[in-house]
Amino acid sequence: MSTTKKIQSALISVFSKEGLEPIVRKLHEQNVTLYSTGGTEDFIKNLGIPVVPVEDITSFPEILGGRVKTLHPKIFGGILNRQDNESDVQQMKEFDIPQIDLVIVDLYPFEKTVASGASEQDIIEKIDIGGISLIRAGAKNFKDTVIVASVNEYSLLLDLITEQDGATTLENRRLLATKAFHVSSHYDGAIFNYFNTDETIYKESIANGQVLRYGENPHQKGFFFGDFDAMFNKLHGKELSYNNLLDVDAAVNLIAEFKTDGPTFAILKHNNACGLASRKTISEAYLAALACDPTSAFGGVLISNTKIDLATAQEINKLFCEVVIAPAYDDEAVTVLQEKKNRIILVQNEVELPARQVRTCLNGLLIQDRNNITDNKEHLKTVTITEPTAQEIEDLIFASKICKNTKSNTIVFAKNGTLISSGTGQTSRVDALIQAVDKAKAFGFDLNGASMASDAFFPFPDCVELAKKAGITAVIQPGGSIKDELSINYCNENNLAMVFTGTRHFKH
Repeated sequence: MSTTKKIQSALISVFSKEGLEPIVRKLHEQNVTLYSTGGTEDFIKNLGIPVVPVEDITSFPEILGGRVKTLHPKIFGGILNRQDNESDVQQMKEFDIPQIDLVIVDLYPFEKTVASGASEQDIIEKIDIGGISLIRAGAKNFKDTVIVASVNEYSLLLDLITEQDGATTLENRRLLATKAFHVSSHYDGAIFNYFNTDETIYKESIANGQVLRYGENPHQKGFFFGDFDAMFNKLHGKELSYNNLLDVDAAVNLIAEFKTDGPTFAILKHNNACGLASRKTISEAYLAALACDPTSAFGGVLISNTKIDLATAQEINKLFCEVVIAPAYDDEAVTVLQEKKNRIILVQNEVELPARQVRTCLNGLLIQDRNNITDNKEHLKTVTITEPTAQEIEDLIFASKICKNTKSNTIVFAKNGTLISSGTGQTSRVDALIQAVDKAKAFGFDLNGASMASDAFFPFPDCVELAKKAGITAVIQPGGSIKDELSINYCNENNLAMVFTGTRHFKH
């Protein structure tokens, strides 16, 4: 039997009629018998095209307020029969079941209804029963049946029946069945997640994955699953790479800590801040951030917590950087930044990030709540005789925000609203501190009067001792070591101020 099949009959039952008219007209032009229900039936009739009501086949009306329309053996027999199976062929004749070659159906908008804040009763009514059953039946029997389960596939169907004169190949039908099973599984997942209260069960379905040039390295395939266009308006530049996206993610999370602060600019490289400063103007903040580590800033990702103006753009334009992100730009600033052909310019939109973070681990996944705690003045507990000054408190909070978003083990030095240096991703906190001191000295920064943040407690006084020798006068850390007193005693003996936050900020 030929695997290419001509469509001679179609069942159409959809919630949304958008884009349906051209298909209906083309099917009518090709002498396809149309079956339909309710609103879709009226839609087809209003086009002046003949349509057979489903109840004419089933001899049974819609019941229960429209909850039951197509759930009938004559409908599902017409979809599920195997045309190369003699027993099926005989039963089709015996029970006078019409052949249905094409099913066009969509589902009640369950996710949109949930997102709208509707009542549970309204949400429950948007759980589709007949539609989901039609999709699964048509997709299961793709050898003989064409299934179109989403308005997203209307253009594909129209192209197929136009170019192939109403016929489809087995490959066409398998492709549409695959898309249909995606629709049904995604829909079921959304319903489950609405009801689910068991945190040990995880289901996620994300459509429209983006193929990247490659992954972290050129020999690795890379994909992004998410709605990038919801988060950003891309104004200019090349396609973002896997590594670009990781840096953009790090930048967005970091700048979120300074959302309500004054003009703040950050420069990131390999997911860590190499420059960050807060100033009266964004131009001043950028120049101060760049001065933190102009070497690492080369090829970095730049992000601002406020509009980028012309003066800032002119300074940025002197630097080779991969990505610039801001909530807004002056028109003149965009013109300047676009002078570099490949520079990616993004406008960041107000979008709520997922409440949980997911990463692969061994043969499964690790899932955790997002770290939504940002240390503030109310969290601070002074544990030393010497209390931090008002400026030191500002710098301690500033350093803590950076520390939270830097790879562990980490030490961060800050002074007057400026990142001085950091030690990142070290196996020892002492090594992280030494790295930060050496880096500050390499760029000519004076650590006298600077503040220090650590992402975890000090089990020994060695870190505060090294910090004191470098010129640090105030320290912020979570506390919690059974040997906290060793560090506290050293600080008391050497006029260092130290505060505890009670919150650890590991970032692995």
